[in-house]
Amino acid sequence: MLSSVPRALRTAGTALAAWTPLRWGAAAGGAALTALLVGLPTAVIPSPLFSRTTPTPWWNHPALAATAVLAGIVIATYVRTPAAPRASRSASIGGVLSFLAVGCPVCNKFVLVALGTSGALGVWAPLQPFLALASVALLAVAAVKRLGGEIACRAPVQDAAPAA
Repeated sequence: MLSSVPRALRTAGTALAAWTPLRWGAAAGGAALTALLVGLPTAVIPSPLFSRTTPTPWWNHPALAATAVLAGIVIATYVRTPAAPRASRSASIGGVLSFLAVGCPVCNKFVLVALGTSGALGVWAPLQPFLALASVALLAVAAVKRLGGEIACRAPVQDAAPAA
């Protein structure tokens, strides 16, 4: 399996090199939208609508940036692409984990009800960096699968002239 990792990354790099400006625009738009959808309600991006009761840890910003970039790439793979392996499950789980990872531990009502305030700060908060790593890893797997499918499943070019 380890020998296939460099090949998969090379294949993903080849797919990225072939992207059109439309695809890169979709990736940038998807990344920006992801950053806003994850960063605003978790107050990693300051907003008058939401506030945190605990300070934002330093690692929330790089985790949000990595999530946004990888999600943007995954989103862009759905723009005018031939059939590719389904990676939506990895991408979806990665996105949800990112949201849970960068959110305020005592602002998450489910964690607060399940663990209480001391549990949220003492148990949940220390787990959040690992959730962030898992999130980024799952999004990276989804991106590599989607990009690899673009190379492996290239659609044949159709002739413009209709068949008689």
